[in-house]
Amino acid sequence: MKHHAPARAPRSVRAARKLAAVAAAALLAAPPVAAQAAPADPAPSRADVYKALGLNDQPADYVILVDTSGSMNQDGRYDTVRSTLGSFLGGMSPKDHVALFTFDSRPVPRYIGSAGDTAAIVSKLPGAPEPDGDTDIGSALDAALTELGRDQASEVASVVLITDGEHRPAAGSRYPEATGAPWTALRERARALAGRIELAGYALPLGTGATGADRLGDVVPNTTPLRPDSIQDLGSYLARAGERTQVRKAQRLLAEDVGKGVTAEWSGSGRTDVTDGTATGQLTLRSTTRRTPLVITGLSASTADPSVGLSGLPAELTLEPGQSRTFEVGLRGSLSGGPLPYHRAKEDDATLKVSGRVSTPWEQAFAPDVRLDTPQEVRVTAAAVPLRATVGSTAFLPSVLGGALLVLLAGWLWWRHTRRPPLRGELLVTTVFGEGFTDRIALTGRGVTLRPHSVGGRGRARGLRRKADTGSRVDLLIRYTPDGSTSRETDATCAPGGSVVVNGVKFTYLPGQRADRTSDAGRPR
Repeated sequence: MKHHAPARAPRSVRAARKLAAVAAAALLAAPPVAAQAAPADPAPSRADVYKALGLNDQPADYVILVDTSGSMNQDGRYDTVRSTLGSFLGGMSPKDHVALFTFDSRPVPRYIGSAGDTAAIVSKLPGAPEPDGDTDIGSALDAALTELGRDQASEVASVVLITDGEHRPAAGSRYPEATGAPWTALRERARALAGRIELAGYALPLGTGATGADRLGDVVPNTTPLRPDSIQDLGSYLARAGERTQVRKAQRLLAEDVGKGVTAEWSGSGRTDVTDGTATGQLTLRSTTRRTPLVITGLSASTADPSVGLSGLPAELTLEPGQSRTFEVGLRGSLSGGPLPYHRAKEDDATLKVSGRVSTPWEQAFAPDVRLDTPQEVRVTAAAVPLRATVGSTAFLPSVLGGALLVLLAGWLWWRHTRRPPLRGELLVTTVFGEGFTDRIALTGRGVTLRPHSVGGRGRARGLRRKADTGSRVDLLIRYTPDGSTSRETDATCAPGGSVVVNGVKFTYLPGQRADRTSDAGRPR
């Protein structure tokens, strides 16, 4: 039996197989792909913040006024209110207090107690409006303020008014008109309540002619007209009223945190020794808020002294409300020895500087309803960083003293060279007119004491080096007193080869000559 070789695949197929093989090999050879970094924690939602604040544990008062006049039968308004009110009540905390009133010719309390059992509260509503009922909004608001004025009232209170008409009370009502003294009294009561609690109103007019809802704004200044376009919008507007109450709860809780931020202080004990160029100390960062978490980004610390730097803080830090964190930071550098770096122990208080942007993740969740006004900069409360170091060089003072001695020595040698040059020659002493014996005094050493025999008296002679056209010369400074007293002492300078007269005695200076003998009239000194 003859076997045939299998037919070859087309060229395009063979090329595709080669590319697939190369790709597979590359994938096998490639290192495993690193797991993607976990995404940053998303900013908390408003619901998250409410939970963190424990708003369900913060009670609020709700007074709900439902119009049950005959007109509420139109367009199924009353049935819609009954069904929608359940959702509104269901969003409350069991610790909230609910006072449900219906009103037509007069207000009737249907339920007063804690929230939580929505079905039980809604079941207290009458099955239908009162066909012949009037609309006494003034009496309904009177009942609401009375309820909120009780001793156990919460610090956050809301009045929700739902009506489809205008104020048209029955005969004998305390509020026969929409204005007047009774309404003024209501406003004063509401103002007094608002001074003790956080009071707000929400008016829901059902229908175009429901001008009675505006009466709530006349009594409670902080009133929001919700104005649904149709009865079907009632649910969303009631939900908005509940949300506004939650915001007011949060505002009240966070009032203490407005304008609060982060402080920093140097908390190390004693002075830190930076002689070796490296040391450690402690820096404490503290949140001053009571409920709001804070985040610091771009965190760093330094000192006002550029010769000493700080390191060791995290670039980003989260502080829980009231939390403080102490970090061990490194100090690098040492204190400057100053312009005179002599060896000594130096102490100094460097000024602490802390940089970073402070924010709170709650700011975005509450915007624009709640402003925390968190200071963006870290406030330094204890800015002194006590430091000590041994600075300067042990060789500095010896070098300075040695240099000073050299300068003094050079100055003395210069002075000696110019003011006390070696003397040579003779000094002739005689009377002015050249009569009598002449003393010949040899000039030696750097000065000569004069006791001339021929004229008497006493004196001194020393040299003064002076500049001359041909170089330098040594003049002779002669001091002489004829009777030996200092009061008659006079001096004069005599150039080489010249003569001077001092106190009636002539002195002649003969340089470069030596006397054959040294007279007793002149003695070197």
